[in-house]
Amino acid sequence: MRIFGLSIVVTVLALIAALVYGGPTALVLCAILGVLEVSLSFDNAVINASILQRMSEFWQRIFLTVGVVIAVFGMRLVFPLAIVWITAGLSPIRAFDLAMNPPADGALTFPDGSPSYEKLLTDAHPQIAAFGGAFLLLLFFNFILEEHEVTWLGWLERPLQRLGKLDMLAVVLTLGGIVLAAEFIAADDDRGTVLLAGILGVMTYIVVDGLGSLFHAEEHAEEAAAGPSGIVKATGKAAFFLFLYLEVLDASFSFDGVIGAFAITSDPILIALGLGLIGAMFVRSITVYLVRKGTLSEYVYLEHGAFWAIGALAVILLVTIGVHVNEVVSGLVGVAFIGAAFVTSVIRNRREAEETGDDDDVNLERSSSVG
Repeated sequence: MRIFGLSIVVTVLALIAALVYGGPTALVLCAILGVLEVSLSFDNAVINASILQRMSEFWQRIFLTVGVVIAVFGMRLVFPLAIVWITAGLSPIRAFDLAMNPPADGALTFPDGSPSYEKLLTDAHPQIAAFGGAFLLLLFFNFILEEHEVTWLGWLERPLQRLGKLDMLAVVLTLGGIVLAAEFIAADDDRGTVLLAGILGVMTYIVVDGLGSLFHAEEHAEEAAAGPSGIVKATGKAAFFLFLYLEVLDASFSFDGVIGAFAITSDPILIALGLGLIGAMFVRSITVYLVRKGTLSEYVYLEHGAFWAIGALAVILLVTIGVHVNEVVSGLVGVAFIGAAFVTSVIRNRREAEETGDDDDVNLERSSSVG
């Protein structure tokens, strides 16, 4: 309750707000959106936890407070509106007015033929999917091509780690994926924007991840040269860029949820309540639980499963540039990878416990015989 208590309270308040705002129908839609976000973002929580545990308690609190505000109001409310501002050339006030006053009977256009808020956002999906898909695909390749002491799908991961010794292979593979998506999946009119958005996704990852790595390296240098005061300062810079990295990562994970929400409702208030307040709060509670309980250390394959889920989500995002993929599919794929990684981690832990127990029994028998 100490970890999930606030999320439960926020959920109750969000559901009450939805009920007051739009009645029983809005209440049900808000609840569905919350469940959708949690199911789509469990792999996000695992990755967040793997990064968050490298940050100081102060920066963990920053991510779990300021980060929540950015996630709720930035990605779930302002981001969809900003997409409409930019792609349609509308003022923010006009975009918000479109969002709050959709056409009757769920139509995508108004009687005069002008597009609705939902249609404008849906039309921007190829660029959104290309950016998010490229960012997540590069994240996946950087992890899976790196050497790890523990491997989950060893028959596949070990050969990939050997290939990973080639410099910049992750970037090459990601750019190749963007080119393939633009050439064979995107519509002819969208090829240029898909390529540009994908390249921007790669550039964003390289810049944010590179800055984090830079200050992480400086941290060790200053630790040797400047003593404890240098550690605090370098940790602050390194943690700040890790915080930025986490926010961009959270944004990339949110793309499919925000777009998928429009299959349920286009009301920005309900999306903010369901995806933002309910979904984002529970994702952060799960993240805190994983960090506080040391779950990633106990179940060593969870992180691997999460990154394979990221790879699958990245591919799905690129495919959705030209083909509709039901949001339930992307959610189930992530749950399947995480679930399989958890089960195999449990099996591994039991097997190691049995082997340790057998060794203890052998040592006990030897001690008894000597006695």
